[in-house]
Amino acid sequence: MTDGPLKAELLAVALEAAERAGELLRDGRPADLGVAATKTSSIDVVTEMDIAAEKLITAFLAERRPEDGLLGEEGASSAGTSGVRWVIDPIDGTVNYLYGQPSWAVSIAAELDGEALVGVVAAPVRGETYRAVRGEGAFAGDRRLRVRPAPSLDHALIGTGFGYRAERRAAQAEVLRSLLPEVRDIRRGGSAAIDLCDVACGRLDGYYERGLNPWDFAAGALIAREAGALTGGRPGEAASTELTVAAPPGLFERLQGRLEELGAWRD
Repeated sequence: MTDGPLKAELLAVALEAAERAGELLRDGRPADLGVAATKTSSIDVVTEMDIAAEKLITAFLAERRPEDGLLGEEGASSAGTSGVRWVIDPIDGTVNYLYGQPSWAVSIAAELDGEALVGVVAAPVRGETYRAVRGEGAFAGDRRLRVRPAPSLDHALIGTGFGYRAERRAAQAEVLRSLLPEVRDIRRGGSAAIDLCDVACGRLDGYYERGLNPWDFAAGALIAREAGALTGGRPGEAASTELTVAAPPGLFERLQGRLEELGAWRD
């Protein structure tokens, strides 16, 4: 299959999978939703709906694209034979979802030979679905997304997030203590995928976080890049669990450099 038809097929599959999962999560959330399991700490939670949504997505992908690989937050993993791998976060912002807060999303990316080709982030309570195809721009519905022009660092509204282990949170608080007086303000939304899309939309000037996994940023980072942002980790490195940074050119370099000085990449 040539590149154009493959992109179109992967985007259509990702959009339908995200829509189905989003409807399940929005309309099927039980009133007595509780924690089904924990991961890195007692506050890093998994709900029964995380598990149900990932099962829905993986079953749909297996039906539509049976030769593709999978990597999901809640344990789905297979190598595949097609060169395409789906990177899935069934609920990005699980704590928000658990508490009934609106900032949560379904994040689905399709990688080809290790590089993100398609990204979809569905935020059902917002009523928005963000999408991007590599080289073809980023959109929310019919609206093309563009980052804000880069402000100076002291006028930048920056999003971030925090880990679940106490020692990491303490280190992140120290970085924040130094950075906060140097920027316009800080926002902490609770969903990395939405934060990255908010950079793409111009609702944030920039974003950074330590401790993200591929399923947290694969789709959102592609959407941010296609809207004009730069993404990366430490200087000269790609976004990773160590550090993820997104911002328009001009601000990206200043924010990344300051985070390097503050040691935002270490606990």
